Amino acid sequence: MRRHVPRRHVTVAVGALALTLGLSACGSGSGSGGGDGDTLTVGATPTPAGEVLTYIKQNLAKKKGLDLQITEFTDYVTPNTALQEGSLDANLYQHAPYLEDFNKSKKTELTPVTEVYLPPMGVYAKKTKDVTELPAGATIAVPNDTTNEGRALELLASKGVIGLKKGAGANATPEDITSNPKKLTVKPLEPAQLPRSLEDVEAAVINNNYALDAGLSPKKDAILLESPKDNPYNNVLAVKKGDEDDPRVRKLAELLTSPEVKQFIEDKYKGSVLPVVAS
Repeated sequence: MRRHVPRRHVTVAVGALALTLGLSACGSGSGSGGGDGDTLTVGATPTPAGEVLTYIKQNLAKKKGLDLQITEFTDYVTPNTALQEGSLDANLYQHAPYLEDFNKSKKTELTPVTEVYLPPMGVYAKKTKDVTELPAGATIAVPNDTTNEGRALELLASKGVIGLKKGAGANATPEDITSNPKKLTVKPLEPAQLPRSLEDVEAAVINNNYALDAGLSPKKDAILLESPKDNPYNNVLAVKKGDEDDPRVRKLAELLTSPEVKQFIEDKYKGSVLPVVAS
């Protein structure tokens, strides 16, 4: 695992506080999370995962006999830590490559249950309308976690803004840049800070959930947006290894991939988040 900037410790602390408050407010689930009956405690970032889960809780869960409790987090580390330690029964917020890298680096045993939606990553800028028109010497902020940094660099490379070493893929780092015709500066930042960084940089590659939280519309505001075709970054419902066939988890997986949730995602996000369920 590559370097972690000190700033991450601040964000993790916020996530830990969210966990404490969230579990106090929501109660604890059954199974690995403790509790009774069909209660399932699920961790999520607020948007879109938290909103999708809230829709299920308010409209669909009761009919399935599922008591869904939602705990929200503001970072990408604590929801997995809480799941591994048993404070959560499941989480929804991450793509499979991030989950795989997290397992390797943190020695956790978490596994995906089902793909739910694609939150396309986008490039945003205050003054530029096309990523190829960024000025020479511009600074572009990117996420600083392993897989999302590589994902951001791949997105930039897809338009020829930079060139990457062959085979670098999702694990690409700024050191893997082989061509940089405009002499751009790539600045890794904590993902949650990327929307705010637009005040100080010429462009930023922002994860979908943080873009939506900041009031940005990926479909309308991004100057470059990921294509859904053959995209490996669909967000997944994840559990601790061995809990894949928990009846409560299977109920939630069915609801997350139901026609009702597909319609909710399409109506609410209008192309800024794409359901995995086929039309």
